[in-house]
Amino acid sequence: MAEKTLPKGYEPADVEKRWYQHWEETKAFTPEADPERESYSIVIPPPNVTGKLHIGHALNMTMQDILCRFNRQQGKNVLWVPGMDHAGIATQNVVERQLAAEGVSREDLGREKFVERVWQWKEEYGGAILQQIRRLGASVDWTRERFTYDEHLSKAVREVFVQLYEEGLIYKGDYIINWCNRCHTALADDEVEYAAKAGKLYLIRYPYSAKGGSGERLPDLVVATTRPETMLGDTAVAVNPEDERYKDAIGMEVALPLTNRTIPVIGDSYVDMEFGTGCLKITPAHDPNDFEIGRKHGLEALQVITSRGIMSDAAGPEFAGLTTQEARKKVVAELKARGFLVEVQDYDHNVGQCYRCKSVIEPHVSTQWFVKVGPLAKAARAAVADGETKILPDQWVKVYYNWLDNIRDWCISRQLWWGHRIPAWTCEECGELTVSREDPTACAHCGSAKLVQDEDVLDTWFSSALWPFSTMGWPEKTKDLEVFYPTSVLVTAFDILFFWVARMMMMGIHFMGKAPFSDVYIHALVRDAEGKKMSKSVGNVIDPLIMIDKYGCDALRFTLTAFAAMGRDIKLSEERIEGYRHFVNKLWNAARFVMMNLPESMPADAAEREVEKTPGVHHQWIFHRLEQVKEDVASALTEYRFNDAAQALYQFIWHEFCDWYLEMLKPEFNGEDDNAREAAQVAVWTAFTEVLVLLHPIMPFVTAEIWAVLPDTAGDDIVHAPYPAPRPGAKNEAAEKAMVLVQETIVAVRNIRGELNIAPSKGLALMVRPSDADAARILEENRSMISTLARLDSFTVDADITPPKAVASAVVRGSECYVPLAGAIDFEDELARLDKELGKIEKELAVGAKKLANEGFVSKAPAEVVAKEKEKVETLSDKRDKLIDLKERLAAASQE
Repeated sequence: MAEKTLPKGYEPADVEKRWYQHWEETKAFTPEADPERESYSIVIPPPNVTGKLHIGHALNMTMQDILCRFNRQQGKNVLWVPGMDHAGIATQNVVERQLAAEGVSREDLGREKFVERVWQWKEEYGGAILQQIRRLGASVDWTRERFTYDEHLSKAVREVFVQLYEEGLIYKGDYIINWCNRCHTALADDEVEYAAKAGKLYLIRYPYSAKGGSGERLPDLVVATTRPETMLGDTAVAVNPEDERYKDAIGMEVALPLTNRTIPVIGDSYVDMEFGTGCLKITPAHDPNDFEIGRKHGLEALQVITSRGIMSDAAGPEFAGLTTQEARKKVVAELKARGFLVEVQDYDHNVGQCYRCKSVIEPHVSTQWFVKVGPLAKAARAAVADGETKILPDQWVKVYYNWLDNIRDWCISRQLWWGHRIPAWTCEECGELTVSREDPTACAHCGSAKLVQDEDVLDTWFSSALWPFSTMGWPEKTKDLEVFYPTSVLVTAFDILFFWVARMMMMGIHFMGKAPFSDVYIHALVRDAEGKKMSKSVGNVIDPLIMIDKYGCDALRFTLTAFAAMGRDIKLSEERIEGYRHFVNKLWNAARFVMMNLPESMPADAAEREVEKTPGVHHQWIFHRLEQVKEDVASALTEYRFNDAAQALYQFIWHEFCDWYLEMLKPEFNGEDDNAREAAQVAVWTAFTEVLVLLHPIMPFVTAEIWAVLPDTAGDDIVHAPYPAPRPGAKNEAAEKAMVLVQETIVAVRNIRGELNIAPSKGLALMVRPSDADAARILEENRSMISTLARLDSFTVDADITPPKAVASAVVRGSECYVPLAGAIDFEDELARLDKELGKIEKELAVGAKKLANEGFVSKAPAEVVAKEKEKVETLSDKRDKLIDLKERLAAASQE
């Protein structure tokens, strides 16, 4: 795969392309359906065929890939199924817009030609997102790629429809549905998005048509509505039977303004006595709650708005043919003119919109196909309650239960041409329905050949609800189903918990007898650096493909992982991705250093050596820490604590392995002792290969490239490397304690050097009064290492030491460290430098203080700007105080 050398700089573009092509060609991620091995399986949340990779996809795919690569390392038989959703509304809209640009409509083409055109578009332009998923390094099995409109998956869809119909769980009936006037199709409840909008609340007087029983006329009823045009379809006014104000009104009739109709006053406990006037106009054909009340009370559903958003003849000759907005203006004007309009109030409320085109949803009574979801929902709820499926974080369990407990029958028919055509035929002779797995040639009831197939297609979520088992060959009994179903985990975003997750649970349990996943991990949102939702209109979107081009895939993946704390939104910025690109470079440079100091081939027994017993506290410490990191990473990934795994690796690799261990190896690599050099080579080779394997699930490309050039790695592909085996004998708390003392002693000298502006090349003297005999022993045993890394000319360890007066000092774990300053610094020059720096700080502080004292700045500037200014002043003040203290100490020392 790669040359046995590494270039000076890491260039990710070529590496990523080359390795991913290699993995596809070698079918590195294609498992056999082997029932003898422990399986681990994931089905990809199928992106729309129209989709483009966004940062949410990048997070989702990264998490799944980490889990798959990690579980392969555990020796499991891993299957990750990729694919796409045909996305009925979205895809039809794309192609219709394309046709419109050519001056053609779908009606001009006809159904058959239009569907052909969509397939043509899909082959030419659709599925770009799958190529983009490749760029993320997703270790999916492309040989098992699926599409919800594939022939086999379409067969599964038809089988499910027919079975549910035969079981009485699918029915056709008149019901109020969510209708999109723009897309001209029904939408399920959870395909409606709600947005807060400023509107008006109209209070309308409904006079009684007869007097009360006492002979005195009752006060007119007043109803409140945000949609006055729908009053033309009112068939009742409802009040709460417990409401003392209206108990005598129930059973009376009121005149419906602007019409020649009277409507009854009914009592229903649904009415909220505290809202508005306590009177509710009932329009069964145009409000889902009113529809249910209408059914309960036997009210007519009068359709005054058509499926095109136009007022119907039932609205009356004055209003028929108007748009809803035109009708609203006219209704309000007429109510006002005739004295029925009591008041108009400003009113903010949530308005339902189509999740695709954002048009306002119109509740609409229509003949549609439905799934009776009650029994299915009960089983889906029980699977979580009984522990068969676990939802994480557990805050989503309550939300899941609440939705299932209040679920309505699922409208599954869509008035589209792109999608799975409903397998139901109406006989023109007898009018009966034939529902069939195969296209029928004759009516199942009378034998007539005059059959007309239903025009509608199925909701896209109907086919994607079968995804965990239809992708594995159902309804056939396949090896894949036997081995890989139920799947191990579903990783998804919370916004499709109802659209997709709950429905997969329903269908999986009903048709497979088992819930489709053991775990459901709901990941959080990726927001911008300020915590705001990313939006094209705001301009704060981070494009993952651009980030990969600029910083490499591994940097993006590691950034997303490092911030992916369970249940907490990710605040992402390009600067953070750039920061983790430095981590990639750090690893690359470490690999180059290791390679420079390794032989072309390792000793034959290198893999069997007990490296944890290699002489030298730095070797024993690094393997002690490596053992801890192996345990921490494994437990974190098993428990979906992605950020903990990333942070454990980052801390270990950057700060311990690179900054300390590799530096400590230089004397052995450069020394004359051949045995010590070989021992160090075996130790660093062992540690570094394990580091690469640990990091591989998060950063697959750079680890693969480095692995391929290391001597004696197992083959040339890290994807086949097992998770590092435990090394129980490596646990060594004494080595860790000793290393802490060594490191902190070196850091103390470095801090003194930095604080006093002493050149790194200047050799210093160090005198240590140890805290106890153990500390003295550790310091003596590591004298050479400390002297080299702290750049000391002399190093004295003595419990009775008497330091000179002009010293800089520090206390490390109870041991007193002294660096004599005579000859190390020029006191006069250093004091002058401190004076100059203090003068500069004082000027900056004065500017900051003036800003913060300015009331205009504090009150008008953005909060984050004011906060940054305050933080800057606090930092400068702290720095000033430290410099003053240092100056006073140096001045005193210079006099001694």
